[in-house]
Amino acid sequence: MRTYSQALDYLASFINYERQRPAIYSAEMLNLDRMRALLRRLGDPHRSFSAIHIAGTKGKGSTSAMIESIVRTAGYRAGLYTSPHLHTFRERMRVNGELISPDDFAARVDDIEPHAAATEGITWFEIMTALAFSHFARSRVEVAVVEVGLGGRFDATNVLAPRVSVITSLSMDHMSWLGHTLEQIAFEKAGIIKPGVPVVSAPQPTEAMAVIERAAADRAAPLTVVGRDVIVERTAAALEGQQFRIDQGDVLHIPLLGSHQVMNAVVAVTAVQLCDQLACSRASVADGLQSVRWPGRFEVARREPPLVFDGAHNADSAGKLAETLGEVFPGQRWTLVFGASADKEIDKMLDALLPPAERVVVTRARNARAADLELIAELATERRPGVEVAATVREALTLALEGNGPVIVTGSLFVVAEARESWAERIGSPILELDD
Repeated sequence: MRTYSQALDYLASFINYERQRPAIYSAEMLNLDRMRALLRRLGDPHRSFSAIHIAGTKGKGSTSAMIESIVRTAGYRAGLYTSPHLHTFRERMRVNGELISPDDFAARVDDIEPHAAATEGITWFEIMTALAFSHFARSRVEVAVVEVGLGGRFDATNVLAPRVSVITSLSMDHMSWLGHTLEQIAFEKAGIIKPGVPVVSAPQPTEAMAVIERAAADRAAPLTVVGRDVIVERTAAALEGQQFRIDQGDVLHIPLLGSHQVMNAVVAVTAVQLCDQLACSRASVADGLQSVRWPGRFEVARREPPLVFDGAHNADSAGKLAETLGEVFPGQRWTLVFGASADKEIDKMLDALLPPAERVVVTRARNARAADLELIAELATERRPGVEVAATVREALTLALEGNGPVIVTGSLFVVAEARESWAERIGSPILELDD
């Protein structure tokens, strides 16, 4: 049997579109045939549990985490499959809140190896997804909450026959693969909608909503739109969290900050309510939301002076981050630690993030997709003279903290992960077992 480290090395031998995107995003390059073939060889583990399937540009991880927390609080054995991870691959697959163990991970890789070898052209993410489904089946998961990796229509997770489909907030991202208009992106995301299966959507721009509505109508899938069919009222917001009502019902609380997280929470609650396999009490919903944790998303690591980690990764999420900074910490002037992936609209992200910043430190994550540091520095300097450059995230955080003022670290989850690890070492408090 392999060790966990050997299992990761084996998986690294397969093409990984998280590190290098395909040149062409099409049915010829990306389709579900390989995934279905691999799962058949494994005994179709994805048919052993009910599923809630989540696509979207932003908020799908937070929404998935909230749905899973509600389901688990209600007493169901719950699985959660998300990507990417912050610190260890094992974060991607959890059963009842517990990360898959290194031994179980390695054992599942051993199980899959001969079947992967017999499936021509299989990719890293397809194997990871099959591994997660196999782990859920072996763990006797009753309900799995599954986040799409990229897009929706061709994503490996789209082999599921879910009880509810969810589409979170859509905006411009991954345009080289999903399309250069919101209509094209919405078309890819709406690919998870299944005939007759209820769909929940967050509020969307008009052009994106039209595509979702058309896809739902074509597949006779009942569509519920939060903000239109479900009324939301945010009643309070503070550093400790937010309160809100749904359709003038009970007041609910989430520890996650930002008005967008209230919308994600309402999408999560609506999805749970529409799942015909679930019976979740009001107490389970309230307790599940209140206990959810989703690191790296407006995470206040230190209150005074504030240190915030946020994985905002496109222009729209950067704008929401700036808005939340002003709401939660009014009047503060920030040191911005910024790095991004090469495929992002870095100029537009900087335009959103620079107004509340009095100091800028740009950096680069240890990731193959990270943008060139000189390019980020050039774009930032065009907008703000005096930009500082740090070769690593660790150096960038050290520079930022020397100012003894408020610090925001953002631009990608890869940057946030490295900053969290560096901060944990500083304060002597390990965040997770960093085994990768």
